[in-house]
Amino acid sequence: MAFTLTLFAAAVPAAAHPYGYPQTVTIAADATRPAVVRLTWKAGGVDELTLLGVRLGLLPQDRVLLDGAISFQASDATVLASSAPFASYLLTQMTVSSGGHACAGTVDTPSDLAGSGVDVDYLCAGPIGAARIELRMLSDLDPAYQTVATGPWGQRQVYGPGRYTHDWALGDAPSASDAGVADHGRATAWKAAGSIGPLLLIAAVVTLLRRQVRRRRVARARPSS
Repeated sequence: MAFTLTLFAAAVPAAAHPYGYPQTVTIAADATRPAVVRLTWKAGGVDELTLLGVRLGLLPQDRVLLDGAISFQASDATVLASSAPFASYLLTQMTVSSGGHACAGTVDTPSDLAGSGVDVDYLCAGPIGAARIELRMLSDLDPAYQTVATGPWGQRQVYGPGRYTHDWALGDAPSASDAGVADHGRATAWKAAGSIGPLLLIAAVVTLLRRQVRRRRVARARPSS
């Protein structure tokens, strides 16, 4: 086990942490607006918000330390949440189409980006029975980032390299064909989750060990009082 962790640790990118807790997207139809679908995105960790803020030019480069560690501050999420570049990024990396036509997205300014995430409403041309949703959040920072998405009737999908687009059944109730889409989505998601689950667990352990080592280094480097 120690040998496996050593090999895996060497493969973890220094400037990003895509192997910790995965980011999530919740997909929901709007009961009062049948032409609207809502996507709620949450980062897997606050360090990802800082890293994205640096990438968008909203935070200083020195938030990413020389050893790859990320210096998060509570204000980072606030800066990101209220910025136009972040809203534009969301609408570029998360897209929705229905009936072959793109749906127009509107970002709700989040009050607690780090805690509850951010909502994006997509207005389509008419009532939505099914939608094609593409998710590429943080994939420009590191292609290894995965997104665990959940939708109505227990639908699930793991987005990542080679699988950035997925069809979702929405509407009031699943038809026979829609139910097939939902069942296929669940099966595909659990197969993908089963394959990446062990890697996520190993990486989370590696990340924790690295952070503990860094804390010890910082503690030794501080002058004694």
